[in-house]
Amino acid sequence: MPSLAPTLVIDLDGTLIDSLPAIARALNVVLAARGFAPLAPAAIARLVGDGVAVLLRRAFALYGAETDDAALAAFRADYDADPITGCAPYPGAVATLAALAEAGWRFALCTNKPEIPAREMIAAFGLSERFAAIGGGDSFPTRKPDPRHLLATLAAAGGAPAAAVMLGDHANDIAAARGAGVPAIFAAWGYGAPEMAAGSAAIAPDFMAVPALLERILR
Repeated sequence: MPSLAPTLVIDLDGTLIDSLPAIARALNVVLAARGFAPLAPAAIARLVGDGVAVLLRRAFALYGAETDDAALAAFRADYDADPITGCAPYPGAVATLAALAEAGWRFALCTNKPEIPAREMIAAFGLSERFAAIGGGDSFPTRKPDPRHLLATLAAAGGAPAAAVMLGDHANDIAAARGAGVPAIFAAWGYGAPEMAAGSAAIAPDFMAVPALLERILR
């Protein structure tokens, strides 16, 4: 492992936290208000990863409709009122972070979710102190898949690409990592389809598999 303290950059939704229950509730409230049938959580999971505006655009397109500012405002009002109920860290996440911290790893959160709700979410699960930096979708001028989002988050955490790994469940995570010259582990437990793992250095079936993969990647 490199002498520089290694940094694990982690995506939030679908990687660290299963936030789909709150996202699905808020989206289906908006859809119902427009007279559309609700979407199943599995269908909504395939729409997640590029921010709320894109989520709504993709969802409305399934009904042959276009979204608008009112729908976006309604989603945010509902979601912001309760972004936590039904959500939880993925199995093994908390214990794995604790073990990696003991082994000398630092952590940064890189998410396309806006920074304030991202901070609120990890605080709700007692994870704030784990992260040296949080790069939200509005923290910097760019966001994933732009590698500058990952690099800015990594720099804020005091890390360097030569001693970093990205962990994420979406093609945006893999693309950002590749552009930044950082190896990526694809979180197969998340929302991304299996083909999104293309270009990753490894695929983790669950959180507990991550430490061994990190050791292999940065040995």
